[in-house]
Amino acid sequence: MSLTSLSSARLAALDAVRALAPVPVELLRAHGRFLAAPVSAARSLPGCDNSAMDGWAVRSEETQGATRDRPVRLRVVETVYAGALPSRSLQPGEAARVFTGAPLPPGADAVVRQEAARAEADGHVLLFIHVPAGHDIRRAGEEVREGTFLFPAGQRVDSAVLGVLASQGALTALVRPAPRVAVLATGDELVSAGTPALPHQVHESNLVLVAALAQEAGATVAFLERARDEDSELRAAFSRLAPHVEVLFTTGGASVGDKDRVKRVLSELGARFFVDGVALKPGKPVAVARLGDTAVVVLPGNPGAATVAFDQLGRPLLLGLQGVREERRRVRARLSEERHKQAGLTYLITTTLEHRDDGGLPWARLRPQGAGQILQNVGAEGHAVLPPGRADFAAGDEVEVELFDRPRYVAVEE
Repeated sequence: MSLTSLSSARLAALDAVRALAPVPVELLRAHGRFLAAPVSAARSLPGCDNSAMDGWAVRSEETQGATRDRPVRLRVVETVYAGALPSRSLQPGEAARVFTGAPLPPGADAVVRQEAARAEADGHVLLFIHVPAGHDIRRAGEEVREGTFLFPAGQRVDSAVLGVLASQGALTALVRPAPRVAVLATGDELVSAGTPALPHQVHESNLVLVAALAQEAGATVAFLERARDEDSELRAAFSRLAPHVEVLFTTGGASVGDKDRVKRVLSELGARFFVDGVALKPGKPVAVARLGDTAVVVLPGNPGAATVAFDQLGRPLLLGLQGVREERRRVRARLSEERHKQAGLTYLITTTLEHRDDGGLPWARLRPQGAGQILQNVGAEGHAVLPPGRADFAAGDEVEVELFDRPRYVAVEE
């Protein structure tokens, strides 16, 4: 089998999908989705000059020379709360009691905090400090002005973005919908959770694993099913599931053994393969095909291999359906130990970074690696990338580490 390079496989996988059409959704339902169009500010924030503190609005020139021993005495003419409007302009010798967020009366240009003043019973206030113009005032448009660009298409809508959209008075957001997916686990050796497993059997974990990975990539999991390594069962499952989802993930049966039937049955059903085997370890047997209008991602059955193959092909495919591509941060690091590999393959090894006191590059502490292992991914910070063209890496060699946290999402052109 001729293996596709990892970069070419990613591009080919994206050819198997089309971005889902944008839809307007109620604001909270946009959480976790990706904006389908740029967003600009509909109004300025703040909308008017207002007080940043509880205190008194004053004319700053009248506080000149104020101290505890020689306070300035002003007449309080009104009280203004957040959400109310001042009833009059501030004249010389006057102050207005204001609270945080209250609009500033015309004529006032500063605020004296309440702890730097004392109200008197006769309707006056004593000011103990001098404040310059603009003191403790939030100016109109200080944070954002009407018409200012806020977010690009492809921005992931997290809680902070939702807060900004709500502050603009938005009721809905135009986003890419969540792709509907199905996960089909195959294998005669699988038994359900809660059922005793004999030594030669395996508790089915890939359904939960892959479903969770799909949800983390923004998808909605519509179906979870199992099938034995029988052509008739596989054919029935593909025919039943594919018409109702955008992406169908299978796990197991991806290689070339007698019981590896998934790719053969897909071919018999007329599936078009975009990727069939990638120069990647773990995850080499992964394939991407299209069956009718549905993208099918064939993952290996070993959980470690399935995780890497999903991360490198399944995740970009799901994000592509949502109109974005992911750009992960990459850093240089030194290998904590030597490693031998097949020269023609890219190895992705889960790792954590160790920062030492020498001020140099961090060290990539490699996890025990194996296609069937699943503990290796718990707490991992990224993949140490061992590129093709080289078989032996020594401890201390520099490599790139692709980090999982804080990725950047960029809208893809349609």
